[in-house]
Amino acid sequence: MSSAYAHPHPRLSSVTSAASSPTASSSRFSLPSAATLVTASKSGAGQRPNIYDRNLNKTRIAEVSGSAFSFLFSEVVQYTQKRVSGINDLERRLNTLGYRVGIRVLELMIWRAESSSKASKREIRLLPALMSIHTHVWRAVFGRPADALEKSVENADEYMIIDNDPLVERHISVPKDLSQLSCSSFTAGIVEAVLDGLGLPARVTAHSTPTAQLPNRTTILIKLEKSVLEREELLK
Repeated sequence: MSSAYAHPHPRLSSVTSAASSPTASSSRFSLPSAATLVTASKSGAGQRPNIYDRNLNKTRIAEVSGSAFSFLFSEVVQYTQKRVSGINDLERRLNTLGYRVGIRVLELMIWRAESSSKASKREIRLLPALMSIHTHVWRAVFGRPADALEKSVENADEYMIIDNDPLVERHISVPKDLSQLSCSSFTAGIVEAVLDGLGLPARVTAHSTPTAQLPNRTTILIKLEKSVLEREELLK
């Protein structure tokens, strides 16, 4: 049994390797004593509001600085870019990160809806669900609604959400060798997660559609699964 735990997990080794022997311990990694913890609690040093104690229904204090979000997202893109083999892989990973965010956004929105309304309901029809994403999800994540929601005239299973100035693209400088990259793949992941959570599975991708006046204009393309259209026909 001792040999199985001879080497710590790589994600934990940075600290445990330095503290593996009693003589190698450092004050940088030492835990405060019980007396120190008691003194801190009595003096009020640890009385700062805890994020877990905030009321989830209050949105005024939940807003995040746009510059802070842009800086964090830029770091995420740079970190991910160093660990991928190409544009497709980078967009796939950004999409996966967005999907994780979208799951939590939907949970939060459902919680707030159920708390504020006695007769809350989950959207099961396609168009109201897309309108909710266009308006409420965009406002919850980016602080404003998207600019347009359009239906494809060629394919009945395709819808498009248009954002003329995406926050995730605003402070991103894409080099020429990555000119086809759309960082809004992160947003596409959010949309895909919300649709999956609402029982409307779809494949969601992001495409840069710039114009002379709107160089960052982006289209989020939603391609619905066949089962969604079949259910819509039954609900008519």
